[in-house]
Amino acid sequence: MGCDTRTSTSAAPAEYRDLFQEFKGQEGELITILVRVQERFGYISEESLKQISRFLKLSENQIFGVASFFSKFRFDAPGTTSIKVCMGTACHVHGGSQLSDAVGWRLGINFGQASRDGRFDFQRVNCIGACALAPVVVVNEQVHARAMVTSMQELLESHE
Repeated sequence: MGCDTRTSTSAAPAEYRDLFQEFKGQEGELITILVRVQERFGYISEESLKQISRFLKLSENQIFGVASFFSKFRFDAPGTTSIKVCMGTACHVHGGSQLSDAVGWRLGINFGQASRDGRFDFQRVNCIGACALAPVVVVNEQVHARAMVTSMQELLESHE
C-alpha cells in the first residue's frame, strides 16, 4: 500500500515535490528515488536523505545504509570538472595506477572526493570500455587515450 503523495510531500521543498510526484511512497521505490535524486542534484545530500526519509517513512540511517552499499551513489557534491581515471585491467597494466596517483597528488584529494574549491571531482572507475586506448582518462565526458602523467598535468592545468 502506498501513501498519498499529496500529504507526504506537502512540506517538502518544490524541487523534491516535483521529483517525488510520480512515486507512491513505497519502500520498494527507494533505489529508483536515489537514482533520480543523484541525477538531479549530482549527489545524495543530507537534505536529500531527510526528504526521502519523510516521503518513504524510513529512517535516514536506513536510506544511507542502502545508498552506501552501492558505489554508484555519492554523498559529496561533484566538482565542476569531473576527472575519471580508468582502473580496468588494460588501463591498470598500462599505468592507470600511476595516473590515478598523479591526479590525486596534483589535486590534493583521494578518489571519490572533490577539491576544496569545488573545481575538480576525482573518481577511479572500473572500466571505460576503451581498452585498446589504455590508459584512459575521462575529463567532463571527453575521453583522453593513452594518457601519461605529463599529459595529465597539462590537462589539469588547462582546467584551472
